[in-house]
Amino acid sequence: MKEIKGKIYGVAGPTVVATGMAGPAMNTVCLVGKDGLLAEIIRIKDEFVTLQVYEDTGGLAVGEDVISHAKPLSVKLGPGLLTNIFDGIQRPLQKIREATGGFIEKGVKVSALDMERVWEFRPEKKAGDRVEPGDILGTVPETARISHKIMVPPLVRGVIKEIKDDGVSGKEPVCVLEDGTAIGLYQDWPVRKPRPFKYKMPPHTPFKTGQRVFDTLLPVAEGGTAIVPGGFGTGKTVVEQTIAKYAASDIVIYVGCGERGNEMAEILTDFPELKDPATALPLSLRTVIVVNTSNMPVAAREASIFTGITIAEYFRDMGYSVALLADSISRWAEALREISSRLEEMPGEEGFPPYLATQLGSFYERSGKVTCLGSDDRVGSITVVSAVSPPGGDFSEPVTQASLRFAGALWALDPDLAYRRHFPAVNWLASFSLYQTELVDWFSSEVAHDMLPLRGRLYSLLQRQTELKDIIQIIGVEALQESDRLTLEVANIARDAFLKQSVFNEADAYNTYVKQYWMLKVIFAFMDNAGAALKRGVYIETIVDNPLRTKVMRMQNTPNEGYPKEAEDLISSIENEFSMLEEK
Repeated sequence: MKEIKGKIYGVAGPTVVATGMAGPAMNTVCLVGKDGLLAEIIRIKDEFVTLQVYEDTGGLAVGEDVISHAKPLSVKLGPGLLTNIFDGIQRPLQKIREATGGFIEKGVKVSALDMERVWEFRPEKKAGDRVEPGDILGTVPETARISHKIMVPPLVRGVIKEIKDDGVSGKEPVCVLEDGTAIGLYQDWPVRKPRPFKYKMPPHTPFKTGQRVFDTLLPVAEGGTAIVPGGFGTGKTVVEQTIAKYAASDIVIYVGCGERGNEMAEILTDFPELKDPATALPLSLRTVIVVNTSNMPVAAREASIFTGITIAEYFRDMGYSVALLADSISRWAEALREISSRLEEMPGEEGFPPYLATQLGSFYERSGKVTCLGSDDRVGSITVVSAVSPPGGDFSEPVTQASLRFAGALWALDPDLAYRRHFPAVNWLASFSLYQTELVDWFSSEVAHDMLPLRGRLYSLLQRQTELKDIIQIIGVEALQESDRLTLEVANIARDAFLKQSVFNEADAYNTYVKQYWMLKVIFAFMDNAGAALKRGVYIETIVDNPLRTKVMRMQNTPNEGYPKEAEDLISSIENEFSMLEEK
């Protein structure tokens, strides 16, 4: 490809202005200066070309070379992605540490994936077969958990002339078509260009997290989007790590965008030690981590979420369900704001560029459940859960509000709940889910016909609790009617036994929908029988002090297996006990 050369005209932070380039193209990468720093063209005006540099620009001087090959910023996709840790522009951090012995040095050049490694390729096609874009040529056993599917790249089709059935490295083709087109283990794909698919499917199945407050009250559909805004210390990272461990997804892409270095170091230390509950294998066998800490260049931070979503689309195209966890989207927006200010663009609200929402949309809209390219009927999905860090916990700030335009679920974290050690610290009345209507049929057919009425009763109970707390501030709890005091007691049970969940309790850390349903049945069986006893003249104190209340409070400690029988026995005990109270 033709080489385009220019000279540095000026440097301002992560942005460089070049001149003398003949025919530069937007969003193509360049090598800047004597160290060959990677950069991307973001503005062309007259003879001046502005680039954002993905590395530290310290030491660059006016007059140094700028070289472009007119290629967009791309990632390499293929075997070796899983278990790996990359920076925002897909440089493997482990290899960089081996090469430099410490911090990332300027201009370091390391291949994203090991092109020398030989992989065992198992063909699923043979010579003479006609293949279309997205067809699976064969598989590579990348990890003990995931079989990596080698696909025909988009826009490539033809008849197979020859195909390997042996070990293959990244430098040789696995397949050659009759027209001479060679298809290898790896594909390069521009990070800002969505990968194609046949069509997007409507949301009709839930993204199972195993967390009761999300699955029951605030469900997100598979292929949907959820945002988790919260102030400092409310547990955003804990929520995302819990979802990474327990959610029903085949692949996890974790994007640490602009977070503190010690927090990222903890994640990199913990993830290899975590066990996948479904297989008891290390969680890292189905995980890709993209890291761009707060001390790394801001331009690479801005690219990191697009690197992550492109890798997610690649695994989606294999037919896998992918969970992309971005922590935090606010740090990405701050990088966008810094680059915009260097370009002297007209600022919008709080200094963010006017196109903040457009850029966020180009990220969020790449989620979804789709029918993949290829002759078989593969279905893949990307579910995006992104943390938002609003300054001072103010949800009216621009990043949270812009994210709400595209999010189907809001899981708002409450500092008061966090300070009371209630986790997940989700404010159930300030949060919402737009997927509840689409998931009605699934809940009714797959869980129970009365699951949705029970969820509605829970919402009403929590709403009534909030109203009664306001009344108590005026007249005190003793002045309430006994039926209202019972409502408060049952709401406290629902809050502490159902909405609160402990990741340190093996039986409580992950709950199936069946257990969640029967827990609700127990709570409202207690409420209905206690309410009937009140009407018969039983004192509220007698009900509150009953040992069955303690059993209901501890029901989350029962494992998922066999819980329906345990719940039925508890409901029977509640009915018998309250009938005895009537006799007394």
